[in-house]
Amino acid sequence: MEAKALWHLSESSTVLKTTDISAEDHSCLVRSLYSLVSTGTERLIAQGKVPESLHKAMKVPYMQGSFDFPLTYGYSIVGEVIKGPDRLIGKSVHIMHPHQSYLYAHEQDLTILPSQIPAKRAVLISNLETVVNAIWDSKLMLGEKILVVGFGIIGALLCEVLKKFPAADIVVLEKNEFRYKKAQSLGFKATRSLTQPSSSVDLAFNTTSNEQALQICIDSVGFEGRVVELSWYGDQPVNIQLGNSFHHLRKKIISSQVSRIPGHMTNRWDYQRRKKLIFDLLVDTRFDELLTDEISFDKAPDFFHQLRSGPVDPIGTIIKY
Repeated sequence: MEAKALWHLSESSTVLKTTDISAEDHSCLVRSLYSLVSTGTERLIAQGKVPESLHKAMKVPYMQGSFDFPLTYGYSIVGEVIKGPDRLIGKSVHIMHPHQSYLYAHEQDLTILPSQIPAKRAVLISNLETVVNAIWDSKLMLGEKILVVGFGIIGALLCEVLKKFPAADIVVLEKNEFRYKKAQSLGFKATRSLTQPSSSVDLAFNTTSNEQALQICIDSVGFEGRVVELSWYGDQPVNIQLGNSFHHLRKKIISSQVSRIPGHMTNRWDYQRRKKLIFDLLVDTRFDELLTDEISFDKAPDFFHQLRSGPVDPIGTIIKY
């Protein structure tokens, strides 16, 4: 059977290629409906900025090729099972898989979606898991003053979950006009600049992969304040200043990453329980507001060309198959 797959051929070229796919033992055939472009990570992948030391760690299930190019990439597809066990036929499922129109996958890699979560919204599952891990890593406490820097898809998802905490005082810093206005329209206190950080914040999250934003987070938290760094910088060096209040005020920088449950949670939580939490959160229709850009699969190479060139306005970009 033939399928179209998105291939990054080099740091400047992305194309759709027709490929033959075949079944393996115990595999299911899935017709893709939507996939999410995780713009921060996938920009670095498309630019070839994955350090060699992380090639193994950054490889996603069903990826073809290597980070030295060419390769396929992506990790959040929602589709419909059209071949496999009778109990799965017609079911909507989520899978970590590169962008591709049809795919074969092992049954254990498919997550059946609850009926109350539409396919389009379900593409947020992987990034929402990132957000949940970040909140766990932060050890958020009731009533804290929170700064979220960046209102891209991770920052926006983070704000939506944080606002569910009682008495959470959230401020969003976003320079991009489209995203800034979107944050305001969703009811968040938003600003486009913090020229003089006040060191009055308890907890700051950086979602931007930008060293200046990380510095703002560090300078904004007060005594024993925490900075949670969600960004992945690839092979880009990061220059921050730790000589001012960082040491004296006992500030903390916490790295957060999605692939493992935080150590202090593992006695009671596993991946399945985290997934159940994600489903409970995604019942909220407000998450639909974050999917601000929908493109056809045929237009995906053009989008990646634009993404390589610099920041893009949309918060959440999804591919429709």
